[in-house]
Amino acid sequence: MTNLIDALHIPDTQSEHDERKLAIQRVGIRGVRYPLQLEIEGTVLPTVADWSLDVALPAEQKGTHMSRFVAWLDGLDEPIDAAVLERETARMLVLLNAKEGRVEAGFPFFLRKRAPVSGVESLLEYQGRLIREVRAGVGTSWAEVVVPVKSLCPCSKEISDYGAHNQRSNVTIRVELLAPISWRELARFAEDAASSEIWSSLKRADEKWITERAYENPKFVEDMVRDVALALNADARVGRYVVDVENFESIHAHSAVARISRG
Repeated sequence: MTNLIDALHIPDTQSEHDERKLAIQRVGIRGVRYPLQLEIEGTVLPTVADWSLDVALPAEQKGTHMSRFVAWLDGLDEPIDAAVLERETARMLVLLNAKEGRVEAGFPFFLRKRAPVSGVESLLEYQGRLIREVRAGVGTSWAEVVVPVKSLCPCSKEISDYGAHNQRSNVTIRVELLAPISWRELARFAEDAASSEIWSSLKRADEKWITERAYENPKFVEDMVRDVALALNADARVGRYVVDVENFESIHAHSAVARISRG
């Protein structure tokens, strides 16, 4: 039996001592697609996330244990929000025997919306992201959402005898969470700042409402990014943030972009 155990022994080279005296701030895995559960408005939504996981490696340790990252992922068995990710990131650090690390998950999710006039319900897709990072004993949590909206050009409206050019826009909001914020609330920061929000399913009366709403509420890319930033500034649950707006211009072959960040 002893000979069999000796024969099956596999050296743990990752734990060997390294003589180069260089610590590594981030080492791990990226681009791992793995299931994720979200709880949105009382409903558990299964989705799939693109995960990036890493830890800091002390100078004296040769390597980290990469397989433990996937083992950690496979142990996630409940819907993930910022609070759960905070707890689970602490578990990952213990599993990897690390003091610092970072977890990032990007995923699609859906919110059910009612059309503005007809009330027809449909699902609209958003892109979400959750990030948890621990550095020097301090943990921070971030949430990000990419929101599709509609914008209409104030200049085009002003100089034209009739009509105005309009286009789809993406508003990307990344916030440091000082307190919980729901995915719908995070999306509303963008939708409230747009010329109009959008829906997946519409009747003719809804199309008329959206067209007229946008015409009465023209916004430059600069207007939208400032209006989102003002709303974030007024919310005590938000710490640092980055807001990006991209207008996919309908009369140009390029996009118009704007960014405001705090901290």
